[in-house]
Amino acid sequence: MPTVNISMQGKISMVTGANSGIGKATALALAQMGATVVMVCRDRARGEEARSEITTKSRNNAVDLLQADLSSQQSIRQLVGNFQQHYTHLHVLINNAGAAFPGRRRETVDGLEMTFAVNYLAPFLLTNLLLDVLKASAPARIVNVSSDAQASGYIQIDDLQAEKLYRPMRTYPQSKLAVVLFTYELARRLQGTGVTANCLHPGFAATHIGQRDVGPAVRLLVKLIGSFGASPQKGAKTSIYLASSPEVEGVTGKYFVKSLPRRSAAISYDESLQRQLWEQSAKLVNL
Repeated sequence: MPTVNISMQGKISMVTGANSGIGKATALALAQMGATVVMVCRDRARGEEARSEITTKSRNNAVDLLQADLSSQQSIRQLVGNFQQHYTHLHVLINNAGAAFPGRRRETVDGLEMTFAVNYLAPFLLTNLLLDVLKASAPARIVNVSSDAQASGYIQIDDLQAEKLYRPMRTYPQSKLAVVLFTYELARRLQGTGVTANCLHPGFAATHIGQRDVGPAVRLLVKLIGSFGASPQKGAKTSIYLASSPEVEGVTGKYFVKSLPRRSAAISYDESLQRQLWEQSAKLVNL
């Protein structure tokens, strides 16, 4: 995949979950292409450390850090406010941040199930709040990181918060399928604006996902499973491709694996479900 020769000079990109793993590798690659990169991180100290490393490796000083806790809707709104104080354009939005929460069901400060809130509602809200600036910056691109877990997901519109039945092996695939449904509905709504929306499966990569707020035994198990994964650099390739390649200029509403369009789960093409999920989501985030 030809990233080296592509210039992102003059382009402003935002990458969520940019202090480690796939997000950090994506942010570094875009900085190396000359983009202005806005890293969104939950932990300021880790974010600063990653930012300093990216600046040094890319020899690009246009790398910024904005702190946000994506499990909090207030924090997402503050993030957008902070971004808009400093920038008038956004050419690439990469919704990369994701999390898995093994064990018991937990809720966000907004009273929402954590996996669904972080993996899906956060990108839904963030993207919607940034749509005006993306349209004003067209051609612009939205890149949503999903997972092949979407293939085993199903959406229970009447139990999106997993209050009736909570199983980590159900909530994670549901959140990643929701990302795909959202991407397709979003792409349709953005037709003619010059803003594209695509989603992707990054491949099984060695990252810190699933190691947050869990006991040492679970953390060790997740680490062990993760050690069989590809490097974050490999996992970031499709995100980088969708963010920067001229080959996908104007391409929208697709699911990519290894930088190639692929069919996602059959249910993800259900337009009525896409619309229902959008309407429910808009209520849940007070849009």
